[in-house]
Amino acid sequence: MKKVYVAGVGMTNFGKSNKLGRELALEASIMAINDAGIKPREIEATYVSNAFGIAENQVHVGPLINSSLGIPEVPSLTIESACSGSSAAFHEAYVALSSGIHKVALVVGYEKLSMNPTSENTRYFAMASDYWFEGLNGVTFPGLYALMATAHMKKYGTTEEMLGSVSIKNHRNGYYNPKAHFRKMIDMETYLNSPVVAYPLKLYDSCPFSDGASALILVNEDFNERKSELVQVLSSVRSGSMAALQDRNDFTGIPGAKIAAEKAFRNSKLSPSDISLAEVHDCFTIAEIMAIEDIGFFKKGEGGKAELEGLTQYDGKIPINTSGGLKAKGHPVSATGIAQILEIYEQMLYRVDKNRQVSKPEIGLAHNVGATGGSVSITILKRVR
Repeated sequence: MKKVYVAGVGMTNFGKSNKLGRELALEASIMAINDAGIKPREIEATYVSNAFGIAENQVHVGPLINSSLGIPEVPSLTIESACSGSSAAFHEAYVALSSGIHKVALVVGYEKLSMNPTSENTRYFAMASDYWFEGLNGVTFPGLYALMATAHMKKYGTTEEMLGSVSIKNHRNGYYNPKAHFRKMIDMETYLNSPVVAYPLKLYDSCPFSDGASALILVNEDFNERKSELVQVLSSVRSGSMAALQDRNDFTGIPGAKIAAEKAFRNSKLSPSDISLAEVHDCFTIAEIMAIEDIGFFKKGEGGKAELEGLTQYDGKIPINTSGGLKAKGHPVSATGIAQILEIYEQMLYRVDKNRQVSKPEIGLAHNVGATGGSVSITILKRVR
C-alpha cells in the first residue's frame, strides 16, 4: 500500500448559482489543480460525483469535465451514493492510488438544484430513501430524521435546546466561512421560535438545498515531491446500514457510522481521543449529535449535553463542523463529502478565518452519510510537515 496525500483543494461558493452544474465542477477542479501546483495533463484519472444530474438533463458528466480541462483521453468514473457521493468517489480514488494503479487523480463533486421548486427537489431527495416504503408514503428526509430525533429524545432525554446548540454553533462557524450558504448568526430564541418542519425538527434544524462544487487532487508517494507540506490520508473506510428505518432495531444512531469509524480507527491505529477536529454530516441537528456518539467522541446519549456545554466549539474539547457544517455551509449533495475533507485540509494549513481556526490541527476526521445511513464514509487525515 502506497501512502496517499491530498495535494490541493478547490471549492465554489455554496448557495444559489446561475451557473450550470458542470461549470461549477470545472471551476472547483481548476482551483484544486492550481492549488496542487500541477498541470491538468498530469492527472491520470478523474472521479466525479453527482446525484441529481437528471435535474439538468445531464448525466455522464466526467468526460465533459475532462474535455474542458483538455484531457479528454483520461478515464473518468461518475459515482452516485446519495449525500455521500463525493466521499465514495474519494475512496475509489484512494484505492487506486494506494494500490499504485494511478499516481495522480482529480476528485470532484457537484450539485445544481436551485432552478427547481422545493417540492421537486424534495421528490428527488426522496429517491435516495426506500421510495416504495418511505417516500411513496409521504415520509421525506425531515420526517425520517424527526423519527430519529424523537427516539433519541425519549431514550436519552435529549432536549430542543441541545438540538438548538448545534444549530447556533454551526451558524456561528458559517458566519466566518466566506463560501458558506448561510453567513448569519442566530441565538436560542430565534432557533426555538423558528417554524416546525417535522416535529421536533424546526427550520433551523435543517440544512438547505445548495448549489456548489468541491474538488481535490490526490497523489501517492511516487508523486509527492511537488509540495513541502501535504495532508496524508491515514484511512478511508466505507460501510452501510439497513436502507430503511422500518428495518432497524434502533433509531438513535446509524449502525454503518459506528462500524466505519471503528474500522478507520483500527486501520490508522488511532482512537477518537487522537482526533483534533471533525467534520460530520449534520443534514439535521440530530444527525450531528448521533454522529459524535457513533464515532466515539462521546458516550451514547451524551452528545446533546456535550453540544450544550460547548465542548464541540472550534476551541472546545473536540471541534465539530468548523466549516459551518451542512447546516450553515450548505449541502450541495454530491459536493459535501469533499467539502468536509477540504475544511480539514485548510485547517491543517492554517488557511481559515482565525475566528474558527483550530489550535494545532494535527489529525482530522470526516464523516459523510448517504440518506439515513445506507451509505457511510469515514476519512482520517494527518498533517505532514
